[in-house]
Amino acid sequence: MKILSGNANPELAEAIAAYLNMPLTKAKVTRFSDEEVFVEIHENVRGEDVFLIQPTHYPANDNMMELLVCIDALKRASARRITAVIPYYGYARQDRKPGPRTPISAKLVANLITTAGADRVLTIDLHAGQIQGFFDIPTDNLYAMPVLVRDMKEKFTDKRLMIVSPDVGGVVRARAYAKRVDAPIAIIDKRRERAGVSEVMNIVGDVEGYHCVLVDDIVDSAGTLCNAVQALMDTGAESVSAYVAHGVLSGPALERIDASNMTELVITDSIRPTDGVRAAEKIRVVSVAPLLAEAMNRIAHETSVSSLFD
Repeated sequence: MKILSGNANPELAEAIAAYLNMPLTKAKVTRFSDEEVFVEIHENVRGEDVFLIQPTHYPANDNMMELLVCIDALKRASARRITAVIPYYGYARQDRKPGPRTPISAKLVANLITTAGADRVLTIDLHAGQIQGFFDIPTDNLYAMPVLVRDMKEKFTDKRLMIVSPDVGGVVRARAYAKRVDAPIAIIDKRRERAGVSEVMNIVGDVEGYHCVLVDDIVDSAGTLCNAVQALMDTGAESVSAYVAHGVLSGPALERIDASNMTELVITDSIRPTDGVRAAEKIRVVSVAPLLAEAMNRIAHETSVSSLFD
């Protein structure tokens, strides 16, 4: 078993390697002057079970190309099995045709990864579960829920807790969290007029006097999240926090979160935190390195990955 890291999130790769008490495979992923990706692997990987850690967040296209070139390098170096560990799967929100003459880019990315030579994919909290079916190779979709629930239980001991879904589509996720922390749920019914703009319409459930926790898979521009926070506070919530698997946090997200009535936003390190995220007072990052490391270890030893969530 060998672990190789691209440039997208080297800190996460180092944390995984430290958990498994293994060194990272020596390699160099560089750019030519015209930004072409070039990969050199400085160790023998012939016949090895190689795990390539490379999320595809911003800059998504650069990180995606790095992933594909690294897979090709490993394939041509005769690695026995190549597992693409993609903690954050870019383009996942383009999982269907929202209108005529539009792409299904999540499927295109799956084709690219498979064609490049990956034998297996390991990811966390796919935006849509059906993306697993876009691959013709084994795909393990882990959940950040165990990590976030553990933190939630430590943070909200002896408090009246309510789990809130920021939209109707997230109700299944909210119920799963609520079951694990033994709390009721509320649902925010919103209407999205256009991409990136949302309006809170109604709250289903009585949140008055509760410490509300919004749960979601992705926070991007944070517009929906901050609107939801304000709506919950206006309806009598004691406080509002948010637990989100992937902190994309693009555009005005940090400013919106800082100006909101949100107590805290907890995200994972599936996406490499920027300096702005690290400096933000209301944002806290928890690590999914142990979760990924345990799953990688089980894949390498051909034992059950699903039992991680039993």
